[in-house]
Amino acid sequence: MLDDADRVVLWSPTLTEILGRPQERTVGTRLAELVATVGAGAPPLTYRSVLADGGWRGVLRMRHEDGTPVPMECRARPLRDADGNPLILAILVEVGGMLQVEQNLAALDGLFTASPLGIAIFDTALRYVRVNDALRDLHAVGDRELAGQTVLDVLPSPAAQEIYRLQQEVLDTGRPVIDLVTSSPDGEGAQSLSLGRLLGREGRPLGVSCTVMDISERREALAKIERARQRLALLNDVGNSLGDLLDIRRISETLAQQLVPRFGDFSSVQLLAGLASGGDPAPAETLGEAELVQLGVAAKRHTEDVDRLLRVGSSDAFPPTPVLASVLARGTPHLAEEQSTLIEGLPDDSAMVESVVGLDIRSMLTLPLRARGTTLGLLLISRAGRRTPFDREDLALATEVAARAAISLDNARLYAREREGALMLQRSLLPQWLPELPGVTVSHRYVPSASGAEIGGDWFDVIPLAGGRMAFVIGDVTGHGLRAAATMGQLRTAVRTLATLDLAPSELLRRINDLGEDIAQHPDDPMMATCAYAVYDPATRICTVAKAGHLPPVLVTREEGSDGWRARPLDLPSGMPLGVSGTSFEERRVELPEDTLLVLYTDGLIETRDEDLSVGLDRLCTLLERIGGSDVPLGLVCDHLIGALRPNVKDHDSDDVALLIARLGGLPADRLASWTFPAERRVVREARALVVATLRGWGLEGLAEQAELLVSELVTNAIRHARGPVELRVVRGSTLLVEVTDPVLDPPRERTATPEDEGGRGLSMVSREARRWGTRRGPAGKTVWFELTTGP
Repeated sequence: MLDDADRVVLWSPTLTEILGRPQERTVGTRLAELVATVGAGAPPLTYRSVLADGGWRGVLRMRHEDGTPVPMECRARPLRDADGNPLILAILVEVGGMLQVEQNLAALDGLFTASPLGIAIFDTALRYVRVNDALRDLHAVGDRELAGQTVLDVLPSPAAQEIYRLQQEVLDTGRPVIDLVTSSPDGEGAQSLSLGRLLGREGRPLGVSCTVMDISERREALAKIERARQRLALLNDVGNSLGDLLDIRRISETLAQQLVPRFGDFSSVQLLAGLASGGDPAPAETLGEAELVQLGVAAKRHTEDVDRLLRVGSSDAFPPTPVLASVLARGTPHLAEEQSTLIEGLPDDSAMVESVVGLDIRSMLTLPLRARGTTLGLLLISRAGRRTPFDREDLALATEVAARAAISLDNARLYAREREGALMLQRSLLPQWLPELPGVTVSHRYVPSASGAEIGGDWFDVIPLAGGRMAFVIGDVTGHGLRAAATMGQLRTAVRTLATLDLAPSELLRRINDLGEDIAQHPDDPMMATCAYAVYDPATRICTVAKAGHLPPVLVTREEGSDGWRARPLDLPSGMPLGVSGTSFEERRVELPEDTLLVLYTDGLIETRDEDLSVGLDRLCTLLERIGGSDVPLGLVCDHLIGALRPNVKDHDSDDVALLIARLGGLPADRLASWTFPAERRVVREARALVVATLRGWGLEGLAEQAELLVSELVTNAIRHARGPVELRVVRGSTLLVEVTDPVLDPPRERTATPEDEGGRGLSMVSREARRWGTRRGPAGKTVWFELTTGP
């Protein structure tokens, strides 16, 4: 406030804050000293100018204490005090502060008028004070006056009650509500609501602010994203669940279960009847008439009626309905959006109508299962009751699911075919039957690998030899696949061929090893195999064994002085595997007690990845001691060993198992007769007489004359060349076997005698009269033998 001499008589504290001039130093100062003038001239604000104009309004450039100018908006008017003295009242406002207030007010007005957000201000009674047009549109109130009303009067309940409660809570606590999603008043969209408390300069609550944003499109976009995520998750889960399955039935069951209830209420996997039974796909022209078999089915809940309508557990073939037949024939998916479409044209008593009506199915997808140009069957997915019917997007998703499932099913079909062919090849290379000989009982088991079509090279054989003896063979070719199976077949053929030469086990393995390059499938892939070969003579109960890198045979014998049994691996050099050049093999002769078990096996029976082979061998021996009784059928022994040892093998599916068990005994006394003679000519007559008497005692008089003649020739030859004792043995089995053994190692040779020769006709006569004949070397000489047919 100025007096008539333009001196300051009143200076407010606010001016002190703005200009930095205290009141006590400013009062009494002329205005001209406080104004920063521009150029010459007095300040525009003077007593005379204000009095003359009746007031003044303008901008004064006031001088700050530090000398800088401060523009201030000024309004001045003349006054008189109580004593009538003239004064000037000047109200100054800093231009910058006023501009900021104006900008704030303009921004607030612009926010209310131009913002797409709905904005409302409520007082402390939660009544509308100010709203913008956007909020009116969001509330759908038109030109209705909202001032003085609450949300309870404007918005539908119960949303209005919840918002009102939140407003009161914000007003009381000051905690804002951010991005609260609510339904639009019309119920068709969604809105985001945010609430905050308004405070005055002194901190007193003035009311509540509210902003509302329409998020219907954002919500729809998020819903689409979530739906897409769920679809990708479904595809991923179906792929993961089917990826490692190679059984058609398991794939069908898993597929149906993956789709319910997340995608449909019911699902069914129906394959062509021919494929379900392991056959070939039906020709394209007959697909519409081909029968189907349901291999997989799932429901959101299983009850007796639901299972009956869905044919759960039924494996009967059934003809397709017209819709199913059309999808099969054309290979295009079908979407039925109404129940009537599903049962159109079907008789009321058909199974399809009964299922659709009984399960209240409203929508169904029928999709062909096709892979690599082959139609395998159908995938049916349905929704029932009030669930949202399938749409085109669902059809696209289900089509992709069906395509992926069809690949898995076709892989399983091809795998089954490959595996069956591989196993058929392997079985054809293994013995189809085992011979039966007196004194010997044999049983075997072969368990193929479960790891796929890669068959192994495990094999076994039982070969009847001359003299009532029997050879037992077991082997394992390195590797898997058809090449290993082919090598195994060649090895088995070679062993059987060489076995007919009556070679000693060690000699037979040596010759097989020499054939390695001929048996190998490729020069860069040499043959590598293990093998064990044993020859048993029931007449002497002597078993001769040799092996090439194979696991040792196990002998199970009765413990002396008790009823228990003892199992022990046969101690003999393992030898190098077949296929290693320059290798020699050793053999061992063992005389076995009655009812001894000879157990031959491959490593798949006892080998584990994290244990030494000796642990598995000990486990095998322990099991054999428990079940090695003479009264236990060998078939049960084999089954018990396979059942007990295979589960212990963690990676057993990667290797085959061959198991061969023989119960070895001697020949009955009424089937064997043997004599030993000195090397003298007089014993020929005695030998003939003993053979004739023995055959008559066995009821074989019809062979007596023929046997007498051939025995005479062989004994005569033995005495003529030998200097030691001559042994004669006669064995009655499926044929009559006669053996003559002498100490001379060199075998006799059959030759053609001329009329002038006095001898040389003996072996020719034996060859002509006998069913078959041959020679073999023993530890201390040779044996010449022949067989005569005992039957008709």
